[in-house]
Amino acid sequence: MKTVSICFICLGNICRSPTAEGVMRRLVEEAKLSERILIDSAGTGDWHIGHPPDERAQHAARGRGYDLAALRGRQIAGIDFERFDLLIAMDDKNVAALRQVCPPEQQDKIRLLMEFVPEADARWGGAREVVDPYFGGAEGFEEVLDQCEAACRGLIAALRPQLIG
Repeated sequence: MKTVSICFICLGNICRSPTAEGVMRRLVEEAKLSERILIDSAGTGDWHIGHPPDERAQHAARGRGYDLAALRGRQIAGIDFERFDLLIAMDDKNVAALRQVCPPEQQDKIRLLMEFVPEADARWGGAREVVDPYFGGAEGFEEVLDQCEAACRGLIAALRPQLIG
């Protein structure tokens, strides 16, 4: 059975990447692909290791039926470049941080989450990055959820052919 392992990455692993992880977990479950797509998240920084996701992220997620409470922040580790098939960053700064520590032969695993938003989804107008809601209000966390839902649907669609084939 073919499987794909994915790690979502942001700066601290308390807002965007755990949100993407929670969204992806539910969408994968709904698509009946839980045994084929393995999901995790991490941060490029070490400030929030062991901490739960930001309460604002958890609140917004709960409002849409996602539960992030069991997730804990962790920092990307060298072994992750071997463990995961895809390292999906939330923004260009995290792509750059990953490229600095990623072995050359693993660089092609690094992608941006917003690359997976279907072209038909005009709402995002070619946005490259998931917005960082940390220093803003509740609306930023809702926007992150919107972006993650659109991109994770596109990611599943992109992965489905290699998993089913």
